[in-house]
Amino acid sequence: MTATPVIAPYPATRLRRLRRTPAIRALTAEHALSVSNLIWPIFVTEVPGAEGEIASMPGVERLTLDGARRAAERAARLGIPAICIFPHSDPALKDETCARAWDADNIGNQAIRAVKEVAPDLAVMTDIALDPYNINGHDGLVRDGIILNDETVEALVRMGLAQADAGADILGPSDMMDGRIGALRAALEAAGHKDVAILSYAAKFASSFYGPFRDAVGASGRLVGDKKTYQINPANRGEAIRCVARDLSEGADMVIVKPGMPYLDLCREVKDRFGAPTFAYQVSGEYAMLEGAIRAGWLSRDAVAESLLGFLRAGCDGVLTYYAPQVAETLAAG
Repeated sequence: MTATPVIAPYPATRLRRLRRTPAIRALTAEHALSVSNLIWPIFVTEVPGAEGEIASMPGVERLTLDGARRAAERAARLGIPAICIFPHSDPALKDETCARAWDADNIGNQAIRAVKEVAPDLAVMTDIALDPYNINGHDGLVRDGIILNDETVEALVRMGLAQADAGADILGPSDMMDGRIGALRAALEAAGHKDVAILSYAAKFASSFYGPFRDAVGASGRLVGDKKTYQINPANRGEAIRCVARDLSEGADMVIVKPGMPYLDLCREVKDRFGAPTFAYQVSGEYAMLEGAIRAGWLSRDAVAESLLGFLRAGCDGVLTYYAPQVAETLAAG
């Protein structure tokens, strides 16, 4: 039930009284950013020489397996609860079958095991979509220019099972194929992975904000066509709500709205309607805009925490953000 505010007329009510000092502002803050709200996305490469800073995401690097281990140790030391692994795979090994997506020794699954070796209590989240292994750059299998739904779901289930076998705690289907959550949940149960959680990209939009991410995973220039036949039209709020309802009904434990900042209305509506753990992804384009403006001196670095508070205020329980380690260090410093 929503409370009805009672406000005495001025001057009995002076709202500025509660803003007067830092101590009073702290006492009356309605939301507080915590390290427990953070999921840190990292990129792990198997391509020799491809590690290092990503030009379109200054401050973010592709990591080797040793780099992923160091990142996991850093996350654990800072109290970040989860890390999300995105693979940068060898372009020479990409093909139309995407069979490397469920290879036990692909770079993503190697990274899961590497992280668990050094930080066993850190939650490891994965990405389930075929684009890192697809020569066409699509999240699904392609035939005659058509992205195949049911055949892709079968492939995604194999991919998810391989990730669960490698030790993943949370699977993140980001493909937006119909029926993939139910199929994945049934397969996990049958394979004995009943405790592996699904954090579904339930409301993922066909957005212009993904460009730097595609640079990071080596998909830029490979995409044939676009992803508008399976990702949601940015104009469609009701369709996004239906997608969330469907994924929860099929067995998703948690849901993501992606991108984040342009879709805060969806974050609020999803949380209010369903009450499920709700996350947003502060995607690569959002990061690039903020970081570019900060480095140019147009914004202060305080804009980062402000942007993350916006997600919490909109109802999110947490945020996938490339700023996770920096924010965690700032919070630790008090």
